[in-house]
Amino acid sequence: MPIINRIAEFHTEMTEWRRDLHQHPELALQEVRTSGVVQDKLRAFGVDEIITGMARTGVVGVIHGRGPNSGPGGRAIGLRADMDALPIHEETGAAHASQTPGVMHACGHDGHTTMLLGAAKYLAETRNFDGTVYLIFQPAEENLAGGEIMVKEGLFERCPMAQVFGMHNWPAAPEGTFLWRVGPTMAAVANIEITITGKGAHGAHPYRGIDPIVIAAQIVSALQTIVARSLRAVDAGVVTIGHITGGQTYNVIPETVRMLGTARWFEERVGDQLEDGVRRLASGIAASFGATAEVVFDRAYPATVNEAAATEMAAHAARTVAGEARVQHMDDPTMGGEDFAFMLQKKQGSYIMLGAGRTGADPMPHHPKYDFNDDVLPVGASYWVTLAEQLLAREG
Repeated sequence: MPIINRIAEFHTEMTEWRRDLHQHPELALQEVRTSGVVQDKLRAFGVDEIITGMARTGVVGVIHGRGPNSGPGGRAIGLRADMDALPIHEETGAAHASQTPGVMHACGHDGHTTMLLGAAKYLAETRNFDGTVYLIFQPAEENLAGGEIMVKEGLFERCPMAQVFGMHNWPAAPEGTFLWRVGPTMAAVANIEITITGKGAHGAHPYRGIDPIVIAAQIVSALQTIVARSLRAVDAGVVTIGHITGGQTYNVIPETVRMLGTARWFEERVGDQLEDGVRRLASGIAASFGATAEVVFDRAYPATVNEAAATEMAAHAARTVAGEARVQHMDDPTMGGEDFAFMLQKKQGSYIMLGAGRTGADPMPHHPKYDFNDDVLPVGASYWVTLAEQLLAREG
């Protein structure tokens, strides 16, 4: 079965929803308008219940199917989409470009929300399943772990489900294809903050101070040896410094320098090695110059780990929509992070990728010129519907 015909019929409508969301992006835990739009549409679709308030702006739509397992205590699954945008100034030049300076949907969450809304519209119309579908519209995937907040605030107690599934657009894969893998799929994430305190001085007299900028340069170089020389060659790990701030003018050595970065890994012991290396090298190098280094290694997200049986169910639904040849095994996990990991720590489930058909020359997620490919909206919505109908199949 290819794209569901009824969903194809409202492709234009879905595109309008997506572009409206794109024009009005909101940052993590600030998705007030987005949450309102989702609630309004779910209400118009005639879902059975709308749950709000988790993680401030989170929304869960509840749709019961037809059959003996559709009531309380019956079979249930969860389908999750994220809603938040990024603090990036948009440069697409599109007619539907962000109207909020410095904020844009640069990761495709506008598309994710739209595809789940498309599935909600169809499922509420047809109810061709025996059980309950929980449609989870989650805030704050970017950096603030809205998924963890929803879990802590009782998502799975209020919405008892056997399995939960997620999906992300994957621009580098051919349009309308799907990628899947069992086990670690996305990396664990830590946010690194290093504050070096030296001694300020006139730039013409550096011997009178302790230069934290020179120390920062030494630390940046040394941190690269953690992966190269502390991990086994077969282990996966990343340490990146993405921001350095220090000083105000040409001829003044500052007192402090602040460095921000990220670490990524899949296995917990590798995360321990990365943390130990960052702390040891930053503190040791600073001390060798007579300075100090305060190190924060904040473990933000665990690795996203797909369970085998649930992943086979997800892949089967994808094959039903896209065809056997267009559903491919994802050979390598990605070092990107995803707070859906917190949901997978509590429930059986899987996270797959939907190809969006961009070339290597096209802007990719988190780029100011990135935009979601609206052509895949009915593909993603059809996947969600097919997955729900297969997992909650009616008898007879």
